Amino acid sequence: MSSKQFEIETKIVPIFSGGGTRLTTHIGIMQALHELNLNYDHIVGISGGSIVSALFCSGKSLDQIMTLAVETDFRRFKGYSIFRLLKEGGLSSGNAFEQWMDKQLEGKTFSQMTTDLSIVATDINGGGPVIFNKQNCPDLAVSQAVRFSMSIPLIFSFKPYKDHLLVDGAILSEDALFREWTDSNDVNVCFRLQSQQAPSIQKRKVFFHLPEYLFMLIKTFMTALSREYVHAEHWHNTLVVDTGEFSSVDFALTKKQKKMLYDIGRETTLKYLPIKLKL
Repeated sequence: MSSKQFEIETKIVPIFSGGGTRLTTHIGIMQALHELNLNYDHIVGISGGSIVSALFCSGKSLDQIMTLAVETDFRRFKGYSIFRLLKEGGLSSGNAFEQWMDKQLEGKTFSQMTTDLSIVATDINGGGPVIFNKQNCPDLAVSQAVRFSMSIPLIFSFKPYKDHLLVDGAILSEDALFREWTDSNDVNVCFRLQSQQAPSIQKRKVFFHLPEYLFMLIKTFMTALSREYVHAEHWHNTLVVDTGEFSSVDFALTKKQKKMLYDIGRETTLKYLPIKLKL
């Protein structure tokens, strides 16, 4: 399907929800939006989607973001501290990731983004969404908001911010994402990644170490979360992208697998988004 077939007058608000380490899927989705000539002035990022959204809104090209994602070994951001897990709720502090992200964004704040950006995290203290953007916190480093949003429970420590206790934004219900993000009539389109549980054959002859067990538990939980039904009210504004057996906590993805996820995001969006939007 040629993207040149469409002349789109209606603007959208792309909502990149979840993803974790599958973030190259969102890059593929962004590429498809470009090929479909879809316009947007505001981007919403949640969890892994906030990483790609922030990099794009800072002015980086999709090629630059893809190269960065493919060349970066995600395992550098993992941690195995049981003491930290007991004290801060996560095996890893997330500090290494936040510092890496801040370096890629050159320390930019929300007021310095070239495209309007909102990042969403979940407050487990009150159970609701916390939204970071140039209206609410113009001087906040975007890397810090991304760190809040991608705090996968038990893997990364929860983070306090003002009166909030923040974890992964993907835990939120759909209703929290489908709000009026702009003052215009832009159409919300939520790109939601879905995965399937893959059986894991363990050959160990001893009991699992606690970190291994926790990663298996988290992987099962995040996979189940991604497969929740889309509410009928939001179905027409949601595009589900099936990433197969790749989960949001596959830190050891190879370059080939990252490129496969990119293709899945791009091809699914090119095929089904025109139908969703009745183009």
